[in-house]
Amino acid sequence: MSEFTVGESDFLLDGRPVRLLSGALHYFRVHEGHWRHRLAMLRAMGLNCVETYVPWNLHRPAPGGNRDVQALGRFLDAVREAGLWAIVRPGPYICAEWENGGLPPWVTGEAGTRVRTRDERYLSPVRSWFHHLMHEVVPRQVDRGGPVVLVQVENEYGSYGSDTGYLQELAGLLRAEGVTVPLCTSDGPEDHMLTGGSLPGVLATVNFGSHAREAFATLRRHRPQGPLMCMEFWCGWFDHWAGEHVVRDPEEAAGALREILECGASVNLYMAHGGTSFGGWAGANRGGGELHEGPLEPDVTSYDYDAPVDEYGRPTEKFWRFREVLAEYHAEPLPGLPPPPARLSVPAEVAFDGWSSLGEVLEALGGEERAAPVPPTFEDLHVTRGLVRYEVDVPGPRQPYPLTLRGLRDLAVVYVDGERAGVVTEEEPRLKEPVGGPARVEVWVESLGRVNYGPRFGETKGITGGILHERQYLHGVRARGLDLDALPEGGSAVPFGELPGEGAPGLYRGAVVVRGAGDARLELPGWTRGFVWVNGFGLGRYWSVGPQRSLYVPGPVLREGRNEVWVLELQETDRDRPAPRLLPV
Repeated sequence: MSEFTVGESDFLLDGRPVRLLSGALHYFRVHEGHWRHRLAMLRAMGLNCVETYVPWNLHRPAPGGNRDVQALGRFLDAVREAGLWAIVRPGPYICAEWENGGLPPWVTGEAGTRVRTRDERYLSPVRSWFHHLMHEVVPRQVDRGGPVVLVQVENEYGSYGSDTGYLQELAGLLRAEGVTVPLCTSDGPEDHMLTGGSLPGVLATVNFGSHAREAFATLRRHRPQGPLMCMEFWCGWFDHWAGEHVVRDPEEAAGALREILECGASVNLYMAHGGTSFGGWAGANRGGGELHEGPLEPDVTSYDYDAPVDEYGRPTEKFWRFREVLAEYHAEPLPGLPPPPARLSVPAEVAFDGWSSLGEVLEALGGEERAAPVPPTFEDLHVTRGLVRYEVDVPGPRQPYPLTLRGLRDLAVVYVDGERAGVVTEEEPRLKEPVGGPARVEVWVESLGRVNYGPRFGETKGITGGILHERQYLHGVRARGLDLDALPEGGSAVPFGELPGEGAPGLYRGAVVVRGAGDARLELPGWTRGFVWVNGFGLGRYWSVGPQRSLYVPGPVLREGRNEVWVLELQETDRDRPAPRLLPV
């Protein structure tokens, strides 16, 4: 058993000064079969600690039910076996470019609830969640023989609000549930953020990507004493669909890391290994400057982050530059690289043998249909990730008028009398061609990821303002949702038939025969937008707009011989598309 404390200028382990050389690695973005390899890679880079968030919405997708909360405990056990310390950041808000910043939509979507405040309608489910979650953290604290040395209170709260009483409630809740190691907060190195996001008696840390001396000088104005720590050293960045792939020069990043350490500070590399937002859990941001009121910018499936350990677990040039810097802060030589995981040895093509239309999939696996005067939101229909079909009738006879999806979030494919009429978006919510009556309108809306940062965090999904024909609301909307989780859980109920003659949207069933199973990537040339499952494991979203061009397939998901592949295409495919291909990484 050891005691980890916060001293006047250093972290102390049993009274001796220590420096945390940490790296972010999210257990939920790495297949469990790869945890030990990735942790060994962090050690080889020169780190002595690992940090992880905890996504509430992944583990509690519905009120009162938990889904494998024990995964966090298993991960922390692997951390201890790897000889590392751990920093746990349980939120409840985590940002992390994760769906809804980690909060369940059944919390943020409840009418009148003010999230991230002392509103009891919000704090009550937080208490219930933390009561269960802390069973995985408390027994694994360093003073009980485990690896956990720090637990964070909320996350970058000063970028969002100023209800420090809410932070006090969370800190008290963590203590009441048995957290005895030091607590901390993390915020941007700006006065208003540190004022709104820090707490007396709780270690304050800062997040930045450069200019360490200036950042720590700001922190010292607020906290004259205590260890200096950069809780998020942004050594890379994330990508958006239809955007450019972001990279950071390795030498420049290594210089910024050296500056942090020269300040005598501890550090957490964000990310040391980013991994993948499997299962469609990638979040979204909004452009538009400081207020983030601009267009939706959905995050890609890959969370490679231009990290020193790439999405496939391989060392990059940044890894070696960081290792050179970190080696100077170790008395002993750093360990070598662990053996790499198995990798696919022979490329293979996917062959499809069945297809089901979106309507048939919805009929088999969707929730109950709901009729309402105005379109229900995704939250009303209990859809976390997936799509909703809205149906409405245009009365007639009447001449053609513009059809507008007012308050549309994300993207929709519209059909009029069974014929595809166009794709509309939040920025361009009106069909190009007018619609006459009578007509039957069918609108398929896909959530591209809930906002995970900024003032519009927690906003609802779907058609939030109504369906307009000219200026007239069309009432009597029928809606039915399809949550992504329903597919691997209930796929046997889907009626598969022959493949369509053209590249129609729908669920495609196929298989790939593997020889030499291991880590691979799946390419889908000619496919437009949708999701992929391999042997029931959700790889995430693909989208032809890029910049991501393939999906990572972890080796433990594949098996020798036949592997089942499902592709849910939501828009259409090229008529003469080639077969999807599994390729070595």
